[in-house]
Amino acid sequence: MAAFTDSATTVAELKARVLAFVRERDWEQFHSPKNLSMALAAEAGELMEHFLWATPETSRAVAADGAKRGKIADELADVVIYALEFANATGLDVAAAIEAKMAANAKKYPVEKARGRADKYTEL
Repeated sequence: MAAFTDSATTVAELKARVLAFVRERDWEQFHSPKNLSMALAAEAGELMEHFLWATPETSRAVAADGAKRGKIADELADVVIYALEFANATGLDVAAAIEAKMAANAKKYPVEKARGRADKYTEL
């Protein structure tokens, strides 16, 4: 199998790889939207745990730390895998959903108001 990289792998290829993995193990029976959303939240919590109590600056150092980077990558992979399997189980198109959300966010956060600010759109 060719190496998967961000620059060479499509979302469709990732979804297909996740789906094949799930089907080989007969796990689709357990992958309801409820269960997958809960698994996704749990894995997001495990990713967050690496940065608990860190300042923003320290969190950047943690993410760059060679000894911790592999574990952080594993948790990120778990989050993305569950998100892709959620898309598989629900028939959602990830790229279309992202494009629609980015368009909505562009309206909520116009550059001239939001640039350099971390405020919620209702506060701009």
